[in-house]
Amino acid sequence: MNEPLLEIKDLTVYYDSIQALREVSLKVDKGSIVCLIGANGAGKSTVLRAISGIKRPTGGEILFNAMSIREFEPHQLVRLGIVQCPEGRGVFPNLSVDENLELGAYIRRDLGRIKKDKEHVFSIFPRLQERHKQLAGTLSGGEQQMLAIGRALMARPKLLLLDEPSLGLAPQVTELIFETIERINKEGTTILLVEQNAQLALEASHYAYVLETGSLLLEGDATQLLENPKVKQAYLGKRV
Repeated sequence: MNEPLLEIKDLTVYYDSIQALREVSLKVDKGSIVCLIGANGAGKSTVLRAISGIKRPTGGEILFNAMSIREFEPHQLVRLGIVQCPEGRGVFPNLSVDENLELGAYIRRDLGRIKKDKEHVFSIFPRLQERHKQLAGTLSGGEQQMLAIGRALMARPKLLLLDEPSLGLAPQVTELIFETIERINKEGTTILLVEQNAQLALEASHYAYVLETGSLLLEGDATQLLENPKVKQAYLGKRV
C-alpha cells in the first residue's frame, strides 16, 4: 500500500452561511496524480484553497506527511512543499517571464540550484525561453499557463496543486499542458489536479474523486471511473 503524502479527513468549509464542503475525505499518495472532477460549484477549488491555507476550514483535518497543517499560513505551506498553481494563471502581467519565474523561488536561497531549475523549466517549456524577456501580460493564454506552472515548479513543490489548468485554452494547447503534467509527475512531483475536462483529467490520473454539491460522490482508480456509467453520462457527455 502506498504512503499518502496528503490526507484530508472530514473536511468542512463554509463561505459565510453557505456550506461549500461537507465532510470530504481523500488521500493523495506519494508520486501519484489524483484528480478532482465535478460540475461548477461542486467544491473542487475550495478543496485546494483549504489545503493551501487560503480558506480556513470549519471542520475536519488536513495532514501532510502525517503532520496536521490545518492551521498553517500559506507561506508556511509553501516552505513545506505545497504549491498551488491557481485558476486563471495569476501571472504578474507587468513583469517579464524571467521575473515571474524568479518570484516562484522567492523563499529559496540556493542561487545555483535556482538557476538550474529555471533552465529545467525552459527545457519543459521552450516557448518560455524564447520569450524570457517578454512581459507576461503580452503572452497568449497558453503561454501564461505554461508560465504559471513553471513559476510553481520554481518553488520545488513536493505537492503541486493545479486548479483548472486547461481553462480557456485551445484543444492543441490543452493537450500539450496535460503531456507536461504527466512529465512533471514522472520526474517525481506528486500532483492534485482540479479540472473541468473530466476526460483528460481521468486519462492523466492514477486515482480520482468525484465531488457533487460539496460532497464526495464517487472515488476509484481513474481508469475504472472512465468506464463508470454515472461518470460517463454526467461528466464525459456520453450516453450509456
